[in-house]
Amino acid sequence: MISMTMSLPTHIPVLLSEAVDGLQARSGGYFIDCTVGLGGHSAAILERISPDGKLLGIDSDPEAIKVARAKLRDYSEAVTLVNDNFTNLDAICNKLNFHPVDGILFDLGVSSMQLDTAQRGFSFQHDAPLDMRFDPQQELTACDIVNTFSEQELARIIQEYGEEHRYRRIAQNIVHSRPITSTSQLAHIVEQVLGRQHTRIHPATRTFMALRIAVNSELQNLRVALEQTIDLLGFRGRLVVISYHSLEDRIVKEFMRREASSCLCPAETIICRCGHVASLKIISRKVIKPTPLEIESNPRSRSAKLRIAERL
Repeated sequence: MISMTMSLPTHIPVLLSEAVDGLQARSGGYFIDCTVGLGGHSAAILERISPDGKLLGIDSDPEAIKVARAKLRDYSEAVTLVNDNFTNLDAICNKLNFHPVDGILFDLGVSSMQLDTAQRGFSFQHDAPLDMRFDPQQELTACDIVNTFSEQELARIIQEYGEEHRYRRIAQNIVHSRPITSTSQLAHIVEQVLGRQHTRIHPATRTFMALRIAVNSELQNLRVALEQTIDLLGFRGRLVVISYHSLEDRIVKEFMRREASSCLCPAETIICRCGHVASLKIISRKVIKPTPLEIESNPRSRSAKLRIAERL
């Protein structure tokens, strides 16, 4: 639990100035931070939109909401924090009458606090129960997947979400080693297959990432949430997404390209019949990445990619 008298967790927001500039955050604007986390991006947005702007912050992790509320207490009149999944973005905004908005931000993936809190079971750096849930009220855990899913389904998850080449052997070793209850036990099982690699990246990294994505339905939820942003953005409102995984970035890129197109008919179609009307303009033709200086000061930013689109 987070106490208001405790020091807040250390947090370095990734691509902070690029994200806030990309949103075109300005005084009096209305903005949504769909992944408020520890409040780093939200604080920078609030500083820009004060004194008359408003921010809606959403996060499925109740502990993140507590930390963000403490961090953003100086802006309490301007910020509304909601503990919910961003798949419910449209319903949340309608309930609060928070639309149209000037900008929507997604900072995807796992937060520093989640990684560094051993009992959350996100990381093999700590020996802890296998969990990996963003929302502790959710039923499905990484332990459930590892111990009850078929070998074929485990292999699919590790290949598709982790992009791990030796997915079949890893899935086979997991099934043969059941029951598996701790992070260190799972990490060791993966390491038995891949061996200790001579890189900074632990051999279990991709498998752990794949399980986390599966536990939290991250890719499916991202698709659902992105679809809801179009009707919430006002004219020239900005959509900014920071992703950390190639599959996330692909979903974002394809969504923006599709919504920026005036026709979705197959290439061989002579006359457009789809009736699609472009709703977005892509602002960042090239993906925006952290500078070497940012990566040096915050190594967790190294895989970040930022994309920007604007509502037509």
